[in-house]
Amino acid sequence: MKKMKNGITEPQARNIIAQGTTIKGDIESNGDFRIEGSIKGTIKVKGKVVIGESGDVEGQVYCQSADISGRAKIKMEVTELTSLRANCNFSGDIITKKISIEPGAIFSGTCQMGTTTTSTSSVSTSTGQTQPVLKPKA
Repeated sequence: MKKMKNGITEPQARNIIAQGTTIKGDIESNGDFRIEGSIKGTIKVKGKVVIGESGDVEGQVYCQSADISGRAKIKMEVTELTSLRANCNFSGDIITKKISIEPGAIFSGTCQMGTTTTSTSSVSTSTGQTQPVLKPKA
């Protein structure tokens, strides 16, 4: 529940794209979003985006936090935590405050983290080994 300025709480919307559903286009939501189906387009969510095991997303994602278990071929900007689960297959670019990559996750792309003067990139192989690479910002 979200607490408003006047003290009244408002339930956050929870949206689900079910397995077998395909959407082509842009989506915006003030609440959380769970994707078990397929989406091609831009997703802008003020809450959390969950890409479930059967989820398949291509395009761009902007959200507060992300939890990925399915397939994602995206450019993603996350203001808080990004979690790549053991069975996820991620290809693309991530800009996030924090990242968690479980062993077994496939990550191919770049990752820019935090607000420090160093950009952190890491790559996970198909065996789940994560190799961090630190490089100074230009």
